[in-house]
Amino acid sequence: MMACWKHLAMALLLSGAAALASAQQPASAPAAVPANPAVQPAQPFANVVSENVFDLPRRDLAKEAQDQIARRVTQPGNNAPVWREVNSDQAGYASLPGLESGVLIQRTGQKWRLFRNGVITVWGGWLVVLVPLAILAFFLRRGQIRLKEASTGRRIERFTPTERYVHWTMAISFVTLGVSGIAMLWGKHFLLPLMGHQLFGWLTYVLKNLHNLVGPLFTVSIVVAFVMWAHDNLPRRGDLQWLLRLGGMFGGHGAEVPSHRFNAGEKLWFWGGLVVFGLILSASGWVLDRIVPGVDYYRSTMQLAEIVHAIAAVGMICLSLGHIYIGTIGMEGAYRAMREGYVDEAWAKEHHVLWYDDIQAGKIPAQRSKPPEPPEAREQPAKG
Repeated sequence: MMACWKHLAMALLLSGAAALASAQQPASAPAAVPANPAVQPAQPFANVVSENVFDLPRRDLAKEAQDQIARRVTQPGNNAPVWREVNSDQAGYASLPGLESGVLIQRTGQKWRLFRNGVITVWGGWLVVLVPLAILAFFLRRGQIRLKEASTGRRIERFTPTERYVHWTMAISFVTLGVSGIAMLWGKHFLLPLMGHQLFGWLTYVLKNLHNLVGPLFTVSIVVAFVMWAHDNLPRRGDLQWLLRLGGMFGGHGAEVPSHRFNAGEKLWFWGGLVVFGLILSASGWVLDRIVPGVDYYRSTMQLAEIVHAIAAVGMICLSLGHIYIGTIGMEGAYRAMREGYVDEAWAKEHHVLWYDDIQAGKIPAQRSKPPEPPEAREQPAKG
């Protein structure tokens, strides 16, 4: 009887050990099902890493002919060459006139879609989200840059009315383009589930037309701004020091680096954001609007213009967020300077001391435009 219990206990022990061993082994994975790119979102960098999305492999026509002969032996009536020609980017006959009207399938279209919906949408979206979060963290840590000296009451004209009109035209048009562009590029991910297809379709239709109408106005404002401010944004001695110390923003109120009318940070925004990204955005946008004379608007041309346009837009949006932050809540008196055109002497001396010194020396007039008439003079009736 005792031997029987021993055999039973040994059997239970062995069966438990076998069950434990089998539980620790990973279960065999099911057969992988190929992803359908038409319904599943593209993965970042999928199939497009380190390659030209418009570079297609060369066809070996001789090998294709041999393969087709072999197919006809086992597959009588095989018409694979017909569909291969359809997917070859070769133009056939079409009764409708137009560029590429005879091309049924453009082979680079899928690669363009993967790059747009993968690299640009995913990584560009992360940038547009992380940059404002970083600015918010900096503001919570640093707070607003306030004047360390009391205002004097004596004002210096920083921006003329013409400069302010151009700036606000450029700013309003850029915000309009940015909001409409974000809705068109990322709206299907966060607006479509909330609004539904019909309302979202109407919204994007309106925003697309608004985007196309405001774009040329933005281009004109950039050109005018370049003419007005290019001279004051030329590199000067001390700009490199300003960049290396980040303007002294992390070193307390007394660590600001001396600068002229525009510091190195403002110059970086002017040349990098406004001129480079702005002009690239404008040029590619005009191509997408099909208003550039002498351009053949092939599908590959439009795809390349759209990729360039989206990358430049993400870059300019990220740079503009820093500019908007400093010009609004980041620095005391900065928004009033662009709204009213004037700054206090204490502000000019603290943030742009070299510009202030030039004004005090008479090299730059403190009032460059016609001063507004006082209210008493406007209300006084003319003598008859």
